[in-house]
Amino acid sequence: MIKKFDKKDEESGSGSNPFQHLEKSAVLQEARIFNETPINPRRCLHILTKIIYLLNQGEHFGTTEATEAFFAMTRLFQSNDVSCHLLIKSVLTVSLLNSFMVFYSLTKDMTGKEDVYRGPAIRALCRITDTTMLQAIERYMKQAIVDKVPSVSSSALVSSLHMVKMSYDVVKRWVNEAQEAASSDNIMVQYHALGLLYHLRKNDRLAVTKMLNKFTKSGLKSPFAYCMLIRIASKLLDETEGGHDSPLFDFIESCLRNKNEMVVYEAASAIVHMPNCTARELAPAVSVLQLFCSSPKAALRYAAVRTLNKVAMKHPSAVTACNLDLENLITDSNRSIATLAITTLLKTGSESSVDRLMKQISSFVSEISDEFKVVVVQAISALCQKYPRKHSVMMNFLSNMLRDDGGFEYKRAIVDCIISIIEENPESKETGLAHLCEFIEDCEHTVLATKILHLLGKEGPRTPQPSKYIRFIFNRVVLESEAVRAAAVSALAKFGAQNDDLLPSVLVLMQRCMMDSDDEVRDRATFYMNVLQQKQKALNAAYIFNGLSVSIPGLEKSLHQYTLEPSEKPFDMKSVPLATTPITEPKTEIAPVATSKLPEKLARSRQDIYQEQLAAIPEFQSLGPLFKSSEPVQLTEAETEYVVRCVKHTFARHMVFQFDCTNTLNDQLLQKVVVQMEPSEAYEVIHYIPAPSLPYSQPGSCYSLVRLPDDDPTAGRNSSESTCDSSRPHPEDFETKLWSSMGRSRR
Repeated sequence: MIKKFDKKDEESGSGSNPFQHLEKSAVLQEARIFNETPINPRRCLHILTKIIYLLNQGEHFGTTEATEAFFAMTRLFQSNDVSCHLLIKSVLTVSLLNSFMVFYSLTKDMTGKEDVYRGPAIRALCRITDTTMLQAIERYMKQAIVDKVPSVSSSALVSSLHMVKMSYDVVKRWVNEAQEAASSDNIMVQYHALGLLYHLRKNDRLAVTKMLNKFTKSGLKSPFAYCMLIRIASKLLDETEGGHDSPLFDFIESCLRNKNEMVVYEAASAIVHMPNCTARELAPAVSVLQLFCSSPKAALRYAAVRTLNKVAMKHPSAVTACNLDLENLITDSNRSIATLAITTLLKTGSESSVDRLMKQISSFVSEISDEFKVVVVQAISALCQKYPRKHSVMMNFLSNMLRDDGGFEYKRAIVDCIISIIEENPESKETGLAHLCEFIEDCEHTVLATKILHLLGKEGPRTPQPSKYIRFIFNRVVLESEAVRAAAVSALAKFGAQNDDLLPSVLVLMQRCMMDSDDEVRDRATFYMNVLQQKQKALNAAYIFNGLSVSIPGLEKSLHQYTLEPSEKPFDMKSVPLATTPITEPKTEIAPVATSKLPEKLARSRQDIYQEQLAAIPEFQSLGPLFKSSEPVQLTEAETEYVVRCVKHTFARHMVFQFDCTNTLNDQLLQKVVVQMEPSEAYEVIHYIPAPSLPYSQPGSCYSLVRLPDDDPTAGRNSSESTCDSSRPHPEDFETKLWSSMGRSRR
């Protein structure tokens, strides 16, 4: 009797794996049934399945255990049960790789008269064959490749493909047999033969081109082989940067008229993914995908709408013609298809269709998984940027989604989308803040609650009625965790700093927060209370609105260094490097809503990079923390023989001048390069660190360490307003010249 599991049982995983709690010792104990007389093939089949499962799970069988199991299984060779024979081959390929008896047995089956055994024997034999034994079976493999039995020929071709990595030169001698197999009438043999031929020639572009020309002209019977040809042609077009006038592109486009749906879709997908494809060139592929949207097969509908969704990201106008077919898919019984259809419509639809699309989404959004809901939210976010006047409709829809059940990633995607709408549409600010205030009343995610409180503190005080947000913020102080309470206190302080009429009420609330059980909350409330009581805008700007202007990674390093070297002196914030603009790549497109589960890494600033580079030089390790690094200053003209630029690094009592030098002479090599400095009075150069060599057009760096005078009023960090760029000596204050201890050596 077969037990039938319903959908809930399948999702919960109950009963889905009958071998989940298998133990090797128990299975080997059961394997004694191989020795029974008469042997029962059906029971042996079940035991063999268990052994294969353990092997695939990584269970190790010792030599003795594997040998005993093998000799017990050999009795099954007397049985006519094909299933037992196939399973024996699978076990042997893993457990007894070096057994001569196994090799002999498989070779005998490979060349036997039973066609049912020959294919599995070839596959198993090639799994255990090494380079020393390959010569012994080469003749048999050539015969098997051109065998009239399709299963034997396919097994030999696939096994040859696996052995290419092991012994390419030997398998390459089987090309003639593979070409003969490529003309087979069997679709799988033809497909496997083409795959072997391609992998033998893939490093020779000319040979691949000739192979493509041959098969594209002669034609193939296998749809699988056609799909492989399309992929090979597409890859070759990409590598050679061939235009759309190429014969290869014509071949791919001709496959759009193939009788097989799989080949047609493969060709359409290849055209869609080609770079620099215009809307006109995409039109044939889009037309084919449009036909697939009305297919009775769910797999074809899903493939079509998924591909159209990708096209809509770059060429939304090309997909506009499919909008009617996509709208019919919104009510598809397959919710994955419906979700992709609606997100595609959101990218291609007009402004007048937004209201109707939102109503259609709301009818099924509660039935799809969080993963697809995030996709919908991302599409809505892109639509908001396209049609900003429709923000009210989308905002209402997003607020309804916030009330539904969902995980953290789903809720974060909605919150980020609402925040982006608020930032881009000032008229939507009050509506968006109201929805977010309602959400944090029942929000169980600390990260989202603190993010929303930060936004309320930033935008709330500038609204026409800022007092209405105070209640939502103070409720967090009363009801939430420590981190959320601390964020709420900071938000309250911003309301008191910007609104004089709310200041007395905020001070009363701050007094209540000073009795909180958490020290972080108490410290913040006490700090903000004292700042707000001064009623000075400068203090409010410095300590409430503007955060620390130090580098966060630098602060972490400085604090770590302070704990490693215990001192009676308190930690000095002035020793922390100032924050600078992080080095980031320019954005070329709108970033999607973040869905990563990992926390975002802080961007490394130029200051932090210099700190690490200088700390790696032994002579600079005792200088202490780096205070400031200047912008690069060009010391020479760009047309000179040697281009030199300087970066100043300021420490407490020293300065490091970093000279980045480039040799522009292609016939000279400089070694041990130093930039000599003649300092003015009271400044002393105490160390030079040369650049090992300066080859042509390869920059190198050398350093000069200068001690600052004790009586210099700008030395050290006596003022929080002092900066390296204005108070430190400029490199032009020193007389500098490039010098190489080895002279100019001709290459």
